[in-house]
Amino acid sequence: MSFKSIIQDMKGEFGSISRRGFDVKFGYGMRSRSHRVVQDSSVPVDVFKQSCWANMPPELLRDVLMRIEESESTWPPRKNVVVCAGVCRNWREIMKEIVKTPEISCKLTFPISLKQPGPRDSLLQCYIKRNRSNQTYYLYLGLNQASNDDGKFLLAARKCRRPTCTDYIISLNCNDVSKGSSTYIGKLRSNFLGTKFTVYDAQPPNAGAKVTKSCSTRLINMKQVSPRVPAGNYPVAHISYELNVLGSRGPRRMHCVMDAIPASSIEPGGVAPTQTEFLHSNLDTFPSLLFFRSKSTRAESFQSGPLSDQKDGMLVLRNKSPRWHEQLQCWCLNFNGRVTVASVKNFQLVASPENAAAGQEHENVILQFGKVGKDVFTMDYQYPISAFQAFAICLSSFDTKIACE
Repeated sequence: MSFKSIIQDMKGEFGSISRRGFDVKFGYGMRSRSHRVVQDSSVPVDVFKQSCWANMPPELLRDVLMRIEESESTWPPRKNVVVCAGVCRNWREIMKEIVKTPEISCKLTFPISLKQPGPRDSLLQCYIKRNRSNQTYYLYLGLNQASNDDGKFLLAARKCRRPTCTDYIISLNCNDVSKGSSTYIGKLRSNFLGTKFTVYDAQPPNAGAKVTKSCSTRLINMKQVSPRVPAGNYPVAHISYELNVLGSRGPRRMHCVMDAIPASSIEPGGVAPTQTEFLHSNLDTFPSLLFFRSKSTRAESFQSGPLSDQKDGMLVLRNKSPRWHEQLQCWCLNFNGRVTVASVKNFQLVASPENAAAGQEHENVILQFGKVGKDVFTMDYQYPISAFQAFAICLSSFDTKIACE
């Protein structure tokens, strides 16, 4: 039996499981919800037990799964890797060992990869679409060079105005962007002037992270709300925009302190914190097969220890200064063709000189963001920041800045 035949057979089995589960879950009739849920959870298991893949030798199974992971390297075919991880606990553990982090593989596969640092030697190309009508922003993984293609959905954010600040709620589910959602993973909060922002993670970014108390966290500790609500706000980054007291028109000046990333991470051999599992909330109701999440809540979910409370130990980023183009009469940055529309929102972040041992600036672009259409923007990032952190930083550029412009 050829490998191609094996893959086709496996896809046929998965398709049968998915279709039968789908038919039961969304079948017509007046059955009770509990009855539907019981049947929905039992059908895939029964189908898999009857499958020829149930008793496959571990060595052969690992080899087949490794070949699937290697062959399905891009989206949308890579969803087959996620489907394999969702078959059973045994397959899940094998796939978790086979699939590497974005830092090594340069691929986004499971939801937790959005919280892990990007590739070390290349920018991961994404783009953001803005919906002005409902103040919502969607992050996609670019599948080709066109920013208007049907990319792989990654994250969604919704703008919530409050009397003294503005919040951007970030979720894994584009249809449920709220802090009470089981797919809520963090938020961005601004001050009244829109000059200072704080990025909060819904779970600790490292073993020594401290939660920031808020009304929602106090209610959770008192057990007055649903346990599905995330249990904390952990500050992972602080973004500030320089005040424009003279009122002169010009490029913005950004300053970003990454609370959860050490300054040494940008040096050769440096290491950034890498989350390996989601600790809070439950993604069992996530309405998509494109992503998978382990239910484990083990304490060993971090691959690095706590950072020092001193700012000196944190990575500091600043925007790369543009140059004035005499012929075009405008400020310019080299985005290597990824940005096509001039905008005050466009920026490139590099390591600040204070991170360097010799005080010299690191010119390696860690995050770049720019406009390519009316409501379409590119977002490219790399190690040591994650897609979640990069998305939150880019959201700060959308917010109105009363005192900066």
